[in-house]
Amino acid sequence: MEKYPAVYIMASRYRGTLYVGVTSGLYDRVCAHKNGTTPGFTSDYGVHTLVWYEHWQTMEDAIRREKRIKEWKRQWKIALIEKMNPDWRELRDEIDVLAALVGD
Repeated sequence: MEKYPAVYIMASRYRGTLYVGVTSGLYDRVCAHKNGTTPGFTSDYGVHTLVWYEHWQTMEDAIRREKRIKEWKRQWKIALIEKMNPDWRELRDEIDVLAALVGD
C-alpha cells in the first residue's frame, strides 16, 4: 500500500476510550496497534479498533489536523466518528486512501 499521511481515531469499544494519531502508513500502524507492538496508551488501554480516518496530501497538514482534533471536546470527536462510521465498525480492512483524501 502506498504511503499517504493520515489522521486516525482508534477506540477501545463503542464510545469507549479514544486515541487520535497521525501516520504515513495507516494500515501498518493500525496493525501495530492491534498486535500490541506499539507500546504506550493504546496497549495500556486496549484501544485497538480503527473507527475514523482521513488522508492528507502532506504530513504537515495531517499533523496540523491531528493537533486540532486532540484539542476538541470528546463529544465533538464522537460526532466526527459517527458521521463517517455510525456503527463504530472496524475500518482497517476498508481503508480507502482516495475516498478519504482531504485537500487538493
